[in-house]
Amino acid sequence: MRIKKEETVGLVIDIQDRLVAAMSEKEVLVKNSKILVEGLQALGVPTAFTQQYTKGLGDTVAELKDVVEGFSFIEKTDFSCCQVEEYAAWLKEQGKKNVVLCGIESHVCVLQTAIDLKEAGYNPIVVMDCVSSRTEANKALAAERFRYEGIMMTSYESILFELTGSAKAEGFKTISKLVK
Repeated sequence: MRIKKEETVGLVIDIQDRLVAAMSEKEVLVKNSKILVEGLQALGVPTAFTQQYTKGLGDTVAELKDVVEGFSFIEKTDFSCCQVEEYAAWLKEQGKKNVVLCGIESHVCVLQTAIDLKEAGYNPIVVMDCVSSRTEANKALAAERFRYEGIMMTSYESILFELTGSAKAEGFKTISKLVK
């Protein structure tokens, strides 16, 4: 199945100051997620951001907030974004079937959201170089579970070029520069 930008939304899950500080390979997570977010924006893919218990875990990291004009987020305490009324309403309003996921933690919020999206009839696509957990072992277990559940996994470079579709497409040069 080809993933087309017209049928796709993005979801950035809980990439917050205090959570990122505890993640494995946090610098890589933030760098790659920034490229993904900038690419989704360049391609006009609507993207939602969530924050888990902002009061305790802080805001979305500045590296992501600063590249999104008019940044806003959806507050949550449930692990699955699909259990959050505001997100569920936003997703339904978009009318798209593909959801590109990145965020933390791979084996908790990202996993539960991806499973719930699939059960609700959406096509979740987890960008594995834009997710993390406190340990690499938990990230590996999440990947194993994604496979078991039939949830697609990819890299930020792969999904951005797939959404672009062609070297002749508008946005190709921007995406090409982002991934270099």
